[in-house]
Amino acid sequence: MRLLLVEDDPMLGDSVQCVLQQESFAVDWARDGEEAELALNAFLYDCVLLDLGLPGKNGLDLLHDLRKRKSSMPVIILTARDAVSDRVAGLDSGADDYLVKPFDPDELTARIRALLRRRDGRVEPLITFGTLTLNPATHELYCQGRPIRLSLREFSLISLLLERPGATVSREQLEERLYGWNEEVESNAIGVHIHNLRKKLGHDLIRTVRGVGYMVIENP
Repeated sequence: MRLLLVEDDPMLGDSVQCVLQQESFAVDWARDGEEAELALNAFLYDCVLLDLGLPGKNGLDLLHDLRKRKSSMPVIILTARDAVSDRVAGLDSGADDYLVKPFDPDELTARIRALLRRRDGRVEPLITFGTLTLNPATHELYCQGRPIRLSLREFSLISLLLERPGATVSREQLEERLYGWNEEVESNAIGVHIHNLRKKLGHDLIRTVRGVGYMVIENP
């Protein structure tokens, strides 16, 4: 999952980025409103974490522009403004959630997961598919009740494929969702992760659609 963090405080931004990366998210960090605007025009994100008091262009203006384009990209406002009127203004401007600084990192990641569940039309916190059970909160994957040890990148990749079982996802789409701005992506990185997942989960789960990408299917 790829997130855009828009935060001008270097210490807070670095801390939040590190926490989210440890939770298997790819995180692009924009330090001002203009940089955030460029990122929003260039990429699709699973969620935007938006400060309001930004240099250049403020957070509410960014949010207004995003919603004027009919974008349904999920947005969580992260701000020190804790007045009820500020919360109302943020939510009525199109934000999906509002979190006041200082906040607990565990609460932030829980809110992101809840928002992604709603986006995907899921109610249950666990993702089940065939004999697989995936827990996004604990990064655990079980196959036929047996725990499977995965790297963070492998966990992110199988999570993306399980978002839309039966749908083909291209290598380029997977790279865009798994890697942030400053991460180097080797040409065979996705293929290596797919190979490792097949070794751990069976070769029939992930099908290669030649020239297109990959999909997950239930065992025939």
